[in-house]
Parts: sequence; C-alpha cells; structure tokens
Amino acid sequence: MLDQRTWQIRPVAAHDSFFADYCRMRIALWPDCAAECESEALEQVANGEGAAVFVAAPDTGAAVGFVEISLRNYAEGASISPIPYIEGWFVEGAYRGHGVGRALLNAAEQWALARGFREIASDSQLDNTVSLAAHLHLGYQEVERSVCFLKRLR
Repeated sequence: MLDQRTWQIRPVAAHDSFFADYCRMRIALWPDCAAECESEALEQVANGEGAAVFVAAPDTGAAVGFVEISLRNYAEGASISPIPYIEGWFVEGAYRGHGVGRALLNAAEQWALARGFREIASDSQLDNTVSLAAHLHLGYQEVERSVCFLKRLR
C-alpha cells in the first residue's frame, strides 16, 4: 500500500524539474493536444495568481499525478464569479486509489480557499466513470449534464 505521507504535493513552474513529467501526463490525459502540450503547459504555469498546477511526486523519482486549477467567469451551478475551476486532474493508473488524487484536489481546494473562494467547480466527460466516481467520492456534487454538438460549415 502506498503511504500518502511519502508524497510531495507541490506547485510546478516552467523551469521546474517536474515540468517534463507534467507535460508527459498532460499528453496522457489529452492525447489530442500533444502538439500544443508544452506551450499550453507553459501558459498554465505562468498564469500567476489566476491559475496553478500542482504535481504529486514520491520522495524520489518522477511525478505521477497533477491537477490544474484556474479562475473561470462561469461554471454551471456556481453562485460566484469568478469561480476556481479544476481544468485537469490526472493520476497514473498504478497510483490510483491510494490517496494521490485526493491529495492533489486538496491542494487545489487550499489554493482556492487561500484566495477567499468558498466554491470550486470541475467537469468530466459523461462516459468517464472513473472520474465521475472520484469526484462524487471526494464531495463534489453533480449539477448538470450536457451533450455538445458541432456542425462543420462549408
């Protein structure tokens, strides 16, 4: 069993030793963004007070999870604007179910609380049952479901 006390949950910066791990995990979460991964990751970590990225890393070795948080103007069900929003949350498969994801969300929630916010929002794909269950398990409430459409115009 993995011991949560052996994990560092820490912010990532552009010239951080964990930045490459963060990019690798972003590609695992969003394979379609591989070409833009580094520039989007740099933008996320350079956003100052409006965003943060935290990674989970063992005492030695590569990071195995991350959470991205930013401020959005709107989120379904929110009573405030702006609202802290979980933009991305990922834990490598072998480390899921051991408290790593919970520790990452706790870091994001503490980031929001330290800035005076009392709500935080997130989302998930409808078919991502692992993410849906994890959110519910950690106290998030489902507030809305939607199906998105796109039509290509000539």
